[in-house]
Amino acid sequence: MRDVERYPVEGPNSLWQIYSTVSRVKGICNFIVIQITRYCPSLSLKNWIYRHLLGMKVGEHAAFALMVMVDVFFPERISVGKNTIIGYNTTILTHEYLINEYRLGNVTIGDHVMIGANTTILPGVTIGDYAIIAAGSVVHKDVAPHTFVGGNPMQVIEKKIKETDTA
Repeated sequence: MRDVERYPVEGPNSLWQIYSTVSRVKGICNFIVIQITRYCPSLSLKNWIYRHLLGMKVGEHAAFALMVMVDVFFPERISVGKNTIIGYNTTILTHEYLINEYRLGNVTIGDHVMIGANTTILPGVTIGDYAIIAAGSVVHKDVAPHTFVGGNPMQVIEKKIKETDTA
C-alpha cells in the first residue's frame, strides 16, 4: 500500500470540499505557475521555479520534459533527485480526492531515475535510485532501486543487479 494520510469527510464528496483543505489563492497561483512552467523550454528556469515558487525539492541536473504536470495543490510534497529525467506529459500527484475521504502523500523520486512519457505517479510513492519507469505506466506502489517497471497495473520488468551485489 502507498504511504498516504487519510482524511475522512462528511457531506458531499471531498472534491466539493477542496477549499477547506487548501486555500483558493494557493490553488490559483500554483495553477498559473505550473501551466507556464509546463511550456518553459529552459530546464534550469523550470527547476528554479519548482524550487523557489512551488517549494519542491529538485536535485541538480533534474530534467522535467515539456508538459510535465506536478500536483497543483501540494507541490511541496514532491522531491526529485539529481540527474533524474521526468518524461513528456508525466503527471505527479500528491493528493487524491475521493467520495468519502481525501488522501495526501509525499512523492519521492530518487537520483538517476528515468520516467518515461505519459506516466502517472500516485501519492505516497517512493521511486528508488536508478529505477526506470516505462512510458505510459501508472506508478501505484513503491519502486525499488535499480528496477525497471512498467504498465498498468505496474509490474516489474527487470531487477538490475548492482556490481557490488556480485562481489
